[in-house]
Amino acid sequence: RRMYELIDIGANLGHPSYKKDLNEVIERSKQAGISKLMITGTCEKISKEAARMAETHPGYLYFTAGVHPHDAKDWVDGTGGTMRELLASPECVAVGECGLDYNRNFSPQDVQRDVFAKQLDIACELGRPLFIHEREAHEDMVRLLSERGDKLPPAVIHCFTGTVEEAQKYLSMGLYIGLTGFLWKDKSDNGVQAGLKSGKIPIDRLVLETDAPFMYPKVNDKKLPKEVRESISEEAKAMHTFASFKRNEPCALPAICEMIAAFSGRKPEEVASITTANAKRIYGLS
Repeated sequence: RRMYELIDIGANLGHPSYKKDLNEVIERSKQAGISKLMITGTCEKISKEAARMAETHPGYLYFTAGVHPHDAKDWVDGTGGTMRELLASPECVAVGECGLDYNRNFSPQDVQRDVFAKQLDIACELGRPLFIHEREAHEDMVRLLSERGDKLPPAVIHCFTGTVEEAQKYLSMGLYIGLTGFLWKDKSDNGVQAGLKSGKIPIDRLVLETDAPFMYPKVNDKKLPKEVRESISEEAKAMHTFASFKRNEPCALPAICEMIAAFSGRKPEEVASITTANAKRIYGLS
């Protein structure tokens, strides 16, 4: 049966693991109560593929257009123009995935900063929301965002894996936090679980995402508190069974929603209602 309404703000449906059964994956996402699903663009090629994919399910699939920090080294003179063309599409909801990743450094850090700044300027000029990636680059991220001041459009730090203090800094800047299934394994004293329990990462500034096929939420892990494991509904578990460590799916989003609810002491329906309203407001969706 259809569950409460959810929006998945980030799924990498262009990933090769979905080539054989993409239609089934999309159908399961609808069965899981997802009313809108954003396909993540991470480079020129994948952003174009995401655009084509979104056209197949109008009003349901949307996409982002951007260059991931891993791919920043591949930015060429025409990349900005391609992004602008893609952003003109009614299905394109944000600039991204863009940002900084000092954990893997697949692109040199100075190149990452330059390419991220270019995308920030496009977003500010066009007034388009930002879908941001940040790993171990908090200080530079804050600096680059702060330099845009009041010009900065609505922005989401997607798949947040940082500390409570880092989250609070982003929140103080007016940003939103995107949470994924990473939540289940973050046992640090000042990470996402701790932030939800204390209320320092408030529900009213969250949006939900699966980051599929990545960030699988292991909701039955014995290291999770018993009350969290037992809070997952049978309906959410039934949809969750289609996801795995090998390939997460958007249909796992209800389980992520219910896990967030359990850690924050809220009802899943409340978390779903607030985060869905946030996503609609950020991305201008009805």
